[in-house]
Amino acid sequence: MKKLLAGLALCQGLSLTSLATAADLTIGGLLPMSGSNAEYGQIFSSGANLAVEHINASKMLSGKLSIVYEDSQALPMQGVIGMNKLVNVAKVPFVLSAFTGVSKAIAPVGTRSKTVMVNGGGVGPDLADLGDYFWNTIPLANFEVRAIVPYLVKERQFKRIALVYVDDPLGQSVVKELNTELGKAGGELAGSFSVPATSQQFSGIAARVRDVKPDAVYIASYGSQQGQIVKQLRDNGVTQQLVSYSAFAIPSTLSLPEAKGAIFTSQKVDWEKSDDITRRMLDDYKKQYGKAPNMYVLNYYNAVRTFAVLAAALEKAGKPITGENLLAQRKATPSFDFVGATVSFADNGTIKAPIQINEIGENGTKPIADAAP
Repeated sequence: MKKLLAGLALCQGLSLTSLATAADLTIGGLLPMSGSNAEYGQIFSSGANLAVEHINASKMLSGKLSIVYEDSQALPMQGVIGMNKLVNVAKVPFVLSAFTGVSKAIAPVGTRSKTVMVNGGGVGPDLADLGDYFWNTIPLANFEVRAIVPYLVKERQFKRIALVYVDDPLGQSVVKELNTELGKAGGELAGSFSVPATSQQFSGIAARVRDVKPDAVYIASYGSQQGQIVKQLRDNGVTQQLVSYSAFAIPSTLSLPEAKGAIFTSQKVDWEKSDDITRRMLDDYKKQYGKAPNMYVLNYYNAVRTFAVLAAALEKAGKPITGENLLAQRKATPSFDFVGATVSFADNGTIKAPIQINEIGENGTKPIADAAP
């Protein structure tokens, strides 16, 4: 009898434990945690993890939220392997993605399984066309290029632009956009020079850039490669203005002496916004990391917060938190309070945000102009 009672008590204990954790939620993070682009993974995850801390502390959801990470290494094949693990093993309804090539590779997996994928780092324009289950919390490259070209041509009188770009979907999209937008603004693409994604030697590219005598050089790369392009262009006698997009906003590039004076675009955020969400995020990030967050941190913080807002609404309505229900709830939600902004999603899951132009100076980065809408 005692054994029977003990067994019943054990079963009840297990049942109570299961009930206590039944409402806990897990989302996925498919980010580059190793390899040449691991710096991005560290930045992206710092924003996502802080959002989880805030969501749990505020009890936005009935249970505890956590993130399970898979390492994409910023490579499409590794991304697909990681995505399949998140979908089929972890069975998460929502995955944080990054990098254009990886995002395009995993989109069919997410669409088939009705898993929401949210990108806050890749900027290839075709990320707007990956289906209902793929969302973006970052302005895509076509908006960044369109925003800076009038400034370059009309404000700075840089008519002839050379382009050094990584030969992948991101770089190829920038070639197309830059060529089109320069033509509209009265400028021209003086030359476009592709580099393999794994290349780290650019003295030959620097010589070709010098030969076309541009007014400015646009760099469309990322991670350690973009830093090497900057350094080797300068080391090999390219003195013209350097220009890029939001991928420049990582410490390893910003700290390069050769990057001083470079300008790049990024989304505009009202850092002075006095709402509780913005102030809490900025204050707590500075306490943890000893510095202000950059745009990428905000993007992934906002992506996780988007999940929490949608999941909380589904819980209130008594609906299961599935990718399909998250999508329906997003479409039914007119706006979201993000850090530094109130935004809405377009039908294709993309956010259009104001763009600013930044300059790298001796004492850090500062905005120098608001880009044309």
